[in-house]
Amino acid sequence: MVLWEYLRPPRGFAELWCEDLHTLAELARLRSRLRFTTTGSATVAHPEQDHWSERLVLIADELASNALRHGGAPVAAALSRLGDRWLIAVSDSAADVAPAPAQGRDPGKGGFGLYLVADLSVAHGWTSVGRVRKTAWAVIVAA
Repeated sequence: MVLWEYLRPPRGFAELWCEDLHTLAELARLRSRLRFTTTGSATVAHPEQDHWSERLVLIADELASNALRHGGAPVAAALSRLGDRWLIAVSDSAADVAPAPAQGRDPGKGGFGLYLVADLSVAHGWTSVGRVRKTAWAVIVAA
């Protein structure tokens, strides 16, 4: 079984917004925007509780940081919704480089974010548009 399949995102989602990212420092703004969109607050109101929106924030952070580190500019993160399902899609210009989860690596050296995204999402995959753009995406369900 392939952990990250070449698979188009599910259809029917309505895009709420798309944000361009240029540096890792901008990830804080992305996290705040996600929190505000999903909960109405840019900060975590009850950090002691596990909330589905924080899983979405973590997934977006992992996908966006990977795109900024390993993909190519421009990088963009888009949030879409269909009922209680939320889709985060992050694109970069490394269309010919598939998302590759770390294998055989010392866990202390990191590189396990794609496993985390796969575990936290109900669906995930990646696709490309020609040799121009790659998009890694994940879907979660609001609990």
